[in-house]
Amino acid sequence: MSDLFIGIDIGTQGTKGVLCNCDGTVLFESFCSSKLIRPDELSVYENAEDILSASVFVIKEITSYLGENSKRIKAIGIDAQMAGIMGIDKDYKPVIPLDSWLDTRCNIYTELLEKEAGCEAIKKSGGQFIHAHASKILWWKNEQPQVYEKIAKFIQPNAYVAGTLCNLSAEQAFMDYTFLHFNLFSDNENCTFNEEMLSFFQVARKKMPNIVSPETVVGTVCSEWCNQLQLPENVQMIAGCGDTAASSLGAGVTQKGIAYDVAGTASVFACCVDRFMPDVSHRTLLFSRSVKKDLYLPLSYITGGGLCLEWLSKITNTSLKELDKKTDVAFCEDTPLFLPHFSGRTFPLDNTVSGSFVNLKHHTTKYDLHKAIMESIAFEYKNYFDILCHKGCIDHNTTVIGVGGGAKSKIFSQIKANVLGLRYSIPSKVDSAPVAVALLSACAIGYNNKTINEIFYPEISDSLVYVPDLKDAENYSKKTLKYKKLLDNYHNCV
Repeated sequence: MSDLFIGIDIGTQGTKGVLCNCDGTVLFESFCSSKLIRPDELSVYENAEDILSASVFVIKEITSYLGENSKRIKAIGIDAQMAGIMGIDKDYKPVIPLDSWLDTRCNIYTELLEKEAGCEAIKKSGGQFIHAHASKILWWKNEQPQVYEKIAKFIQPNAYVAGTLCNLSAEQAFMDYTFLHFNLFSDNENCTFNEEMLSFFQVARKKMPNIVSPETVVGTVCSEWCNQLQLPENVQMIAGCGDTAASSLGAGVTQKGIAYDVAGTASVFACCVDRFMPDVSHRTLLFSRSVKKDLYLPLSYITGGGLCLEWLSKITNTSLKELDKKTDVAFCEDTPLFLPHFSGRTFPLDNTVSGSFVNLKHHTTKYDLHKAIMESIAFEYKNYFDILCHKGCIDHNTTVIGVGGGAKSKIFSQIKANVLGLRYSIPSKVDSAPVAVALLSACAIGYNNKTINEIFYPEISDSLVYVPDLKDAENYSKKTLKYKKLLDNYHNCV
């Protein structure tokens, strides 16, 4: 058995750990469900202790599987959900839980940022006015000032777990540059924070973490944790990255012009470019950084798009696999229209929109509702795709690479191909994020001499390429317009 590497993906629904060798072969997997807490309609959080415990659980399962071979583990990489924040004190202990990206308490501060910072914040950060880092920081500063004072650094979940396992101090706290577009206090193009913005909103620069590259070695797992986790001494920890950045890397999105879809809790559509072109006019695209420093990944997403499918599965007591099996992929004019914005629309931001079905009839089945939800996500993607084309980020002949749990659904993939009018391809590894950070950790400590493009080349079988049905694509172009009209007139209907 060769030298080994661990990749951990801290997601909204759960934490996944994989054990890989240096060529990316997965030898073992472990999963631990998340414990999201929703005390009211606006609040969503996750306790820091639960996030750490989940990572500890998957590492222990890996080392138990390996037994004596656990001594071959050389490095760990962690990726994590991106738009939420955590706060630690000077000793790297949690002060606040993970203020989830699904939490909307900070809405008044999102509106304040838009009013006071306007287009300049978008131009600098590449972000948009959504409920992410800056809004959440202002919420804690103004609504919980005593708690805010105790916070030494605002960080993300992967930095919390990595820093805890490596016994880092608050001054060593980090955030890699793939998170910068979610912080309106950032200067994304220059990989730093926007001192002028921080000063204007009276947020102390010292509360911001160090900005590093994803492959930076941030520390070594300390002896105490090595003993507890059955790890060998001197296991190195890299900074890792955001989960979407990790998914795109694992899917082989390492060259400009490639489009990709992350079909997860958030439904993300994006492409790869080599220029920083913030979206000031449409207010829809986030200009995020790729793990490859010279590339950007303009993206947009539906908050909790994947949760809509989980919701239907739950209320109908029918598994998603069963819903997929009995849902007809062919276009049907009679299928209801659905708005997938249970928590408001994120891009462009509109907190007053909610989830809705239109055109329900006596013969409507749960399979029709299932199809309507999938179509709605594809309709949103079509809007994102058109904006990307308009900005010159992508052309109409591209192929979309699909990853995430939803990419395992054949019907969902075919519907996206039909609505977008594009070839939709599934790589051999759809849960690519933890594998990507495991491989990145191997590269970071010198275990691979190949280039990023060579390491993360997408492996796609012809059987997993979905070609748009021309007739269905034409019909969907008309239905997409109906969806847009419904969304534009939503406020006249409620």
